[in-house]
Amino acid sequence: MVSVIDLDSRKRVAQIDLGHPSRPHCALFGPKNGRLYVTAEVTQTIEVIDPTTRAIVDSVPTGAAESHMMALSSDAYTANVGAGTISVIDLQARKVVKIIPVAKRLQRIAISGDGRWVFTADQTKPQIVVIDTETGTVKKWIPLPDLGYGMASTRDGSSLLVAHPATNSVSFVDLRRMKVTETVAVPASPQEILLDPHQEVAYVSCDASKQVAAMDLTTRRVKELTHVGAGADGLAWAQ
Repeated sequence: MVSVIDLDSRKRVAQIDLGHPSRPHCALFGPKNGRLYVTAEVTQTIEVIDPTTRAIVDSVPTGAAESHMMALSSDAYTANVGAGTISVIDLQARKVVKIIPVAKRLQRIAISGDGRWVFTADQTKPQIVVIDTETGTVKKWIPLPDLGYGMASTRDGSSLLVAHPATNSVSFVDLRRMKVTETVAVPASPQEILLDPHQEVAYVSCDASKQVAAMDLTTRRVKELTHVGAGADGLAWAQ
């Protein structure tokens, strides 16, 4: 199921039945067509939903089990957790273009603001992989101070922020130099990172502290904490 929440009333107003057990996870709106794309781990697909009719209009294979999180440009990229691979999917042709082996286990995934690079963190070693979206190949491995998890890139493609749940910190990766330049303390167990549309604040969900930390991207320091309750993880921006 996918629930539809009215943000004004803060109530669930509808549910979209995916038709079968599918373990849906990442839900993203397409940058061009406004369709809603949802990963389905069990069926190894991306379900495509028309948000107006709330109906499934397509189902695109990912070619791998446990396709968990996703990044979108003109193509889709899924992080396949247990397989340790990234699927590159042509959404127009509805087919897998390439499956890229990365590590024994993955989790989250991100794409640079300019669409040039795709990133995912190795869940067995403190490093992230940089995938060249033009060639579909591994460009570089970047060492991290600890295991990485959620990630987000600035719109200009200059920086990548990486959460480190075990050390309660967020690293800044300079994407021009392809190296970590600074690590900032945040509340316990940071999970996901979301940048506001103005690119002034990074919001970091912190599971163990039950908070979302607002980090000023100019000073690179936490300026505000909001209590959100247990299980703080995924974040999305509503306009």
